[in-house]
Amino acid sequence: MAHPDEHFHTTAHSPHGGGPGWNRRSFLSAVTAGPLAAARAYGQAKPEFAFTQYHNQTADSSLHRRLVEMWTAIGNESSGRIETQVFAENNKHPGSDPAVLQMLVSGEIQFFTLMGGILGNVVPVLNVQQIPFAFRTTAAAHTAMDGPLGAYLREEMATKGIVGFPVGAFDNGMRQIAGRTRPVRTPADLAGLRMRVPDGRMFDDTFRAFGAEPVTVNSSGIYEALQSGKVDAQENPLAYMHSFKHYEVMKYVSMTNHMWSGFNLIANLAAFRRLPRNLRTIIERHATRAVRLQRQDQDRANAEARTQLAARGLLFNDVDEAPFRATLTGVYAAWKPILGTKCWSLLEAAVGKLPI
Repeated sequence: MAHPDEHFHTTAHSPHGGGPGWNRRSFLSAVTAGPLAAARAYGQAKPEFAFTQYHNQTADSSLHRRLVEMWTAIGNESSGRIETQVFAENNKHPGSDPAVLQMLVSGEIQFFTLMGGILGNVVPVLNVQQIPFAFRTTAAAHTAMDGPLGAYLREEMATKGIVGFPVGAFDNGMRQIAGRTRPVRTPADLAGLRMRVPDGRMFDDTFRAFGAEPVTVNSSGIYEALQSGKVDAQENPLAYMHSFKHYEVMKYVSMTNHMWSGFNLIANLAAFRRLPRNLRTIIERHATRAVRLQRQDQDRANAEARTQLAARGLLFNDVDEAPFRATLTGVYAAWKPILGTKCWSLLEAAVGKLPI
């Protein structure tokens, strides 16, 4: 909890449900959401629908910029009926993504962006987004998420009180392995490696299959975990590693492309259904535009990050994925019944047969 002298009076409500007392950090985060949020923070007329949007990226990321643009455009087109405050890095919530997901489900916040492997803790079929070596490229993943597989995932989300969007998968990129101690060239190089993973069973199962030791660390704790030696390596898209300055605590980057990672735009179902249909349509249309623009941004950012990380002295190696895929037949066999026949069939229709 912030010290009392960090608070000041405003008519806006706290995103944590704490009433009128915002702390200064929250206020500054809200102002970055655009002129409508700034006007709200200064106590001007209340909108008809006031929402909160969290995401786990930095305030200078393309995800933040596109979300701010999106909600500003929505506010303008709705003539101020909708106003949304966008909070980068989950507003520094100590529970990180898993805790914020519970806030979304309970209605404490209304909008969030989250990767499938963590969303899968509430909606199990969302783990399909993290099936290792299924999506060969980001473009292949986008096509699948915008198509029949994505439509099925949205149906399943709705049963848990969560709204997904027809074009709602912002991009994070292909995930690579990077660490302190050694490069990864073959599956054997992962044996005994303490690998930081997000909170999700798919990550645990994947890296245990390679003989690594998965260590769950929230995204906000990766830097410290590498610095302290709690973990030997992590796996994330390159732009993420660069944005959070992980290059200061790593030496090797192995281009495994072992998973695709995206940020699903999700909403609290009850809050979304309270909106008139025309306002829902406005949100969906601007979400589609923001997602498509951000995907282009992120593709460039990941490409540029390789050059930037190499310039800081990190050592890169490319990887042949074939022996890694061959090691995972047991993982595929175990997850097919968990995800269900329909989900697995839609996945293979999009990406081809997986070795079981």
